[in-house]
Amino acid sequence: MISAQPVLRKPSRPRADALRNRERIVTAAREMFVEHGPDVPLDEIARRAAVGNATLYRNFPDRDALVREVVCSVLDRTVRAAEQALAEGGDAFEALEHFVHASADERISALCPMVSSAFDENHPDLEAARRRFELIVAGVMDRAKEAGQLRPDVSVGDVMVAVAQLSRPPAGTACPSGDRFVHRHLQLFLDGLRAPARSVLPGTAVTMEDLRLA
Repeated sequence: MISAQPVLRKPSRPRADALRNRERIVTAAREMFVEHGPDVPLDEIARRAAVGNATLYRNFPDRDALVREVVCSVLDRTVRAAEQALAEGGDAFEALEHFVHASADERISALCPMVSSAFDENHPDLEAARRRFELIVAGVMDRAKEAGQLRPDVSVGDVMVAVAQLSRPPAGTACPSGDRFVHRHLQLFLDGLRAPARSVLPGTAVTMEDLRLA
């Protein structure tokens, strides 16, 4: 007698509407974290995303999970922007410019500091997103240096400090009112990165490891 073989079922994929709900939650959270900080009530995020509280908690069981997903999604979108700039070839320094302006548009300066001791900053998903981010930035910068367009005495940490500082709104102003200055001042900074350098920088090039130990 031949025994029946077990039926192997393929794991079900999330429905399209479930994926859209998750994306709406992450988008709404990103906007509200930028506007109000990481302590914004989760029911307010659900309301802006036009989903119920149960849907939010089904996707993100706690605030830590939602903050982590927002930061990872921002890092991943910035990586994709840099990858696209590299894939297009052409001017190496233009790829660096594209990355820097895309980073500002993603509000990295407001979102990444949320991953502090209050959250699991060593979570595998977050560490993987950071590694991808740091590798692509280093690749963009290395290509510009090899082309003789980027001064050799700067590193990834120098660029990220500048992006974080220059894309924050000035004290006493709201985020939207400072937005019109961000890309102007970032371009001034980028022009200062061009080779040949016109001055000697004090100190040494700042790495991402230097920033983590600061």
